[in-house]
Amino acid sequence: MNPLDVLKSAVSNTFRNKVRTLLTVIAIFIGAFTLTITSAIGAGVSSYIDAQISSIGGDSMLTVSSAPDAAPAGDGPTPYDPDKQATASGMSLLSEDDVTAIAAVDGIADVQPAVMLSPDFIEFDGNGKFEIAVNPMAGIATIDLAAGAQLENGAGQNQILLPASYVDGLGFADAESAIGQPVTLAISDYEGTQHTVEAVVQGVQNDSLFASGAGLNADLRDELDALKQTAKPAAVPSGYVMAIAFLADGTTPAQLDDIQAALTEQGLLGMTVTDQIGAIQDVINGIIGVLNAFAVIALIAAGFGIINTLLMSVQERTREIGLMKAMGMGGGKIFALFSFEAIFIGLLGSALGAAVAIGLGSGLSSALSATVLSGLPGLTIMLFTPASIATIIGIVMAIAFLAGTLPARRAAKQNPIDALRYE
Repeated sequence: MNPLDVLKSAVSNTFRNKVRTLLTVIAIFIGAFTLTITSAIGAGVSSYIDAQISSIGGDSMLTVSSAPDAAPAGDGPTPYDPDKQATASGMSLLSEDDVTAIAAVDGIADVQPAVMLSPDFIEFDGNGKFEIAVNPMAGIATIDLAAGAQLENGAGQNQILLPASYVDGLGFADAESAIGQPVTLAISDYEGTQHTVEAVVQGVQNDSLFASGAGLNADLRDELDALKQTAKPAAVPSGYVMAIAFLADGTTPAQLDDIQAALTEQGLLGMTVTDQIGAIQDVINGIIGVLNAFAVIALIAAGFGIINTLLMSVQERTREIGLMKAMGMGGGKIFALFSFEAIFIGLLGSALGAAVAIGLGSGLSSALSATVLSGLPGLTIMLFTPASIATIIGIVMAIAFLAGTLPARRAAKQNPIDALRYE
C-alpha cells in the first residue's frame, strides 16, 4: 500500500461511524471558530491602531514636554519653586530656550512648538455658531482626510481642517462641498474682548483616535494666538505646553533611545505615539491573549475527543488491523493510517470553523462599521488574513496529530495473531 492509498483509506475510514466523527468535528469546529474570531479581532484592532499611528507620523516624531518633577524623599509634597512657569493644571511650560535645546539634540531634524488654542466658536454663512476644539497635532503631522488636502504652513492663507462630524452641523451638503468655503472663528483675549478671523476650509478629516478637533495651519494658528495674547497680564506665564520634534530620516530604535536619553538629561520628556498608547495596546493584546487561551483550551478538549474516537476505532477494527499485518503491512503504515485519520478530522473541523468564522465575522464587522463603529472610519473590527487562517488550521491539525499518536501507536503495536483472534 503506497502513501496515497494510505491517505485514501484514512479518509474513507473517517466516515465509517459518521455520528462519532461528526461529534468530534463539532468539538474542533467550536475551538477553531473561536480562535479564528479572536485572532481576527486582534488583527483588526492592531491594524487600525498602526494605521492611525502611521497617519500622524508614527515613530518619526516625538512629543516633547517638561519632565515630571522627581518625587520628593519620603511621602511629603514637592517644594514650591517660584521660578517655575506652569500652566493652570500644574504642567511646566517649555520656554524658547527649551525649544532651541531640543533642536540642538543630535538626530532631531526640526522642532515645532505646539500652541494650545480654544476658539470661542466657528460659524459658516450664518448657519449658527458652534463650539470647536483644536487638535494641536494637525498642521504638524499628516492627518487622515475624508476630502480636501493637507494644511499648508506659510501659505499666506488661513486654513482649517474640519472634523467630519462638523460638516452637517455647519450647513455643508457633504465633505466635498465644504472644501474651499470660508468659515469664521472667534477667540477672546485676556480682557474678554472677542475677535473674529476668517479661514478657508482646506480639508475634512476623518474622526479617529488621534485626530479629534479641528486642525489649523501655522498662519491661522499664529493669528489666533496673537489675538489671544492681547492685554495679557505680566503674571501669566509664557511658553509652550509641548513641542513636536521631527526625527532625522533613517533613525534607528537605538538612536531613538539615545535622543530620548539626551532630552531626559535636559529635564525634558520625549515620547513617540507608540510610547503614549503602549499601555492601551498591552491591554488589548492581553484581552485577545486570554480569549485565544480559551479557544486553545477548547481545542485541547477536542483533542481528547479525537483520542476517544480513534481508540474506539482501533478496538472495532482490531481484526482488520491483524489482517493488514498478516498481509505484510508494516507498523509504520498502520501508524500513518490512523495518524492521517486524526489529521483529516482536524482539517475538517478547523476548515469548517474558519470558513464559518470568516462568513459570520465579515458580515458582523461590516454591520458594526456602518452602525456602532461608524465614528471610526477605516476600522475593520475583524481582519481575516490568509496567513492567520492557514496558521490556525495548521495549529489545529498539529493538535489533532498529537492527539492521534496514542491510538495510532496502539494500532501499530497490535500482534497480528492476537488481533485475528479478537472477538
